[in-house]
Amino acid sequence: MENQEKQTSFFQNTSVKMFLIGFIALVLLIPLVFVQNLIDERSQRQKEVVSETTDKWGNAIELYGPIIRIPYKDNLSNTINYAYFFPNQLKNSITTQMEKPLERSIYKSNVFSAVFQIKGNFSVPNFAKNSIPTSDIYWNKAKIIIQTNNLKSLKDSVSMKWGSYQLNFEPSTNNTVEYLESDYIDLSKAVFPISFSSTIKINGSESISIIPIGKTTDIVMKSNWNSPSFNGFIAPTSRNVSAKGFEATWKILHFNRPFTQEQFKTLPDLKKYSVQTQFITPVDQYQQNERAAKYGFLVIGLTFLVFFLIQTLSKINMHVFQYFMIGIALVMFYTLLIAITEHSSFSTAYIIAGVAVVVVISLYSRSILQQKKFALFIATSLTALYAFIYVIIQLEDYALLVGSIGLFAILSAVMYFSRRIEWNK
Repeated sequence: MENQEKQTSFFQNTSVKMFLIGFIALVLLIPLVFVQNLIDERSQRQKEVVSETTDKWGNAIELYGPIIRIPYKDNLSNTINYAYFFPNQLKNSITTQMEKPLERSIYKSNVFSAVFQIKGNFSVPNFAKNSIPTSDIYWNKAKIIIQTNNLKSLKDSVSMKWGSYQLNFEPSTNNTVEYLESDYIDLSKAVFPISFSSTIKINGSESISIIPIGKTTDIVMKSNWNSPSFNGFIAPTSRNVSAKGFEATWKILHFNRPFTQEQFKTLPDLKKYSVQTQFITPVDQYQQNERAAKYGFLVIGLTFLVFFLIQTLSKINMHVFQYFMIGIALVMFYTLLIAITEHSSFSTAYIIAGVAVVVVISLYSRSILQQKKFALFIATSLTALYAFIYVIIQLEDYALLVGSIGLFAILSAVMYFSRRIEWNK
């Protein structure tokens, strides 16, 4: 009998209780890791489905052109090579319209249709830098080429007004590079500068990238998408983003990028100097779930702390198994959140999962703490904690600031309520 009393007294010791509760909290990290792996798995599956569906509609759009390509004879190697000349002035006006999302199962893909209006002019091609005699230049075999990675997504035939002529384009490929090339044009009697204009209609997704190959390049982009991300080599000169969409402009001079207006033998890969606009979803459902799961240990720790303070101040004994049951219920919140989010919005799923967990834990605490006021306090605390985390998840720029202030307030409250606990006893 005496040994049993000593054993009971040992497990009711405050330090031992704190150790056991902390150990349970650490053990619950294991299912939290499984939850995060589940989120990663579902997120990867979403990316695979989105990639498959957008591939049929149109991928990220890349535009590199127009470029004059002129063959010439290389007397040293006795071969035919090509010289490439970029426009003197290049103006791109792009209008994009977000279309109805493509759906497959529970996944949706954001896609758009784009209209490129391209204008500009070319100066006389300069072969003098490579000391190529005029007699070795095949002026009558020149062509205009436009590189793009989305030939299958073109919505209409492509043509170009070239001076007073109309040029038609056909698809072609060079190893892995897809491009459009015009009919042959004879530049031997052409009067420069020559103006050009063209309209390209194309489907796409994710982003639009344009390489500023003009000696002076002006780009204007308009869209009804309200969450653009402006990346690439040069930032926009001006931008205006609202709930209805965005408009951005760029003005790039040849001084701003490290390549010349003439290229010989091969056309270089200049993607790293492109101007890019991404049509992103700022925080998608799986990103929100991932951010919520990162606060899992904090929720478990603070909930256990509330129960421990109530238990200590009210002299009500709680078994370690009861803490474990409460912890499992808190972990179940995240599995419910993932499952419901895939069939609804994140906000709706968060409310349903939060209400379910708060009700279950409150009813359970009513039975083990035996007083309604404690159950009500638990319900209020959990509701406030979940609401606080939801606000942090929705914020981007101020998430760290709000989170730090909130945690400081929680710490202050814990210090206040625990000030009368006689830890030595």
